[in-house]
Amino acid sequence: MRSAHILLLCMLGAALFSSVLSSSAIGPDDCCFKFYPRRLNKNKVRSYYMTDERCPKTGVILVTQKSVSICVDPNLTWVESILRSVDESRF
Repeated sequence: MRSAHILLLCMLGAALFSSVLSSSAIGPDDCCFKFYPRRLNKNKVRSYYMTDERCPKTGVILVTQKSVSICVDPNLTWVESILRSVDESRF
């Protein structure tokens, strides 16, 4: 009877361990769940990158001169202007 309890505990531990491993699966690191509501000065933006395609919302993450990451909506005209400005300054 005692060995049955130990076996049951081992099986339960293995099941819990496998669920922990599966929940830490590889997925997108940076997703935007809320967009920054105000306009940013384009001179303060150093770089940008797009969110992963697996994210629920398509977004752009702007990186400021002070290395602060800010999620913004890529469909706004002022965001498009900043992206163009950053792209042009790279050349």
